[in-house]
Amino acid sequence: MTEQPARILLVDDEQSIQELLSFPLRQDGYDVVQAADGREGLDLFRQSHFDLVVLDVMMPRMDGFELCQRLRARSTVPIIMLTAKSEEVDKIVGLEIGADDYITKPFSVREFRSRVKALLRRSSIASEVGDDPGQLITNHEMQIDPLKRRVTVSGEQSELTFVEFEILSAMATSPGRVWSRDQLLRQVWGNSDYRDPRTVDVHIRHLREKLEVDSGEPAYILTVRGVGYRFREPA
Repeated sequence: MTEQPARILLVDDEQSIQELLSFPLRQDGYDVVQAADGREGLDLFRQSHFDLVVLDVMMPRMDGFELCQRLRARSTVPIIMLTAKSEEVDKIVGLEIGADDYITKPFSVREFRSRVKALLRRSSIASEVGDDPGQLITNHEMQIDPLKRRVTVSGEQSELTFVEFEILSAMATSPGRVWSRDQLLRQVWGNSDYRDPRTVDVHIRHLREKLEVDSGEPAYILTVRGVGYRFREPA
């Protein structure tokens, strides 16, 4: 059976950007569906399955922030946001509301293709995890199910984004190991090229807010000052 190409929803109101980004993605073998604004993008997402969403921040009818929030309310699909280079706040806001990655304009097609391939590769690997129940990761009151991409703490399930789950799984699989920010970037995205290490800090903070009883005094995801982070070792 022929493997179906990954489907990418590209949401941007600038036709020139649509053409610039769609062409190399189709060259790489992806099925690209285009939307001219946030509302059209949301409608298309509701109607079909997508493996990745790329969306611009500034759009008519519904901007990228609102679209990202609405997608996150219903899906953990990987999301890449396109932001203006001069608007540093856009990057942080995008990550805060659930984007997995961001690219600042202007950017090279090579960088864009690298970001897309990295997220799709990780997503593909995640979908191929076997159904061996022995793959469950248990640490104190936390249980991680790689097959179902489900995390529970004291029996309560937490909803994680794609990248949040990938970071948590990597750390929890090697409890006690100290991870630098660059190592986590390479683990999740394949490399640390073009990426700000502060991206990791935002995702770690989200994980703590969702999983820790007291995010200010974390019991699972610990900071190693001057180096990075580690996941607590089992008793």
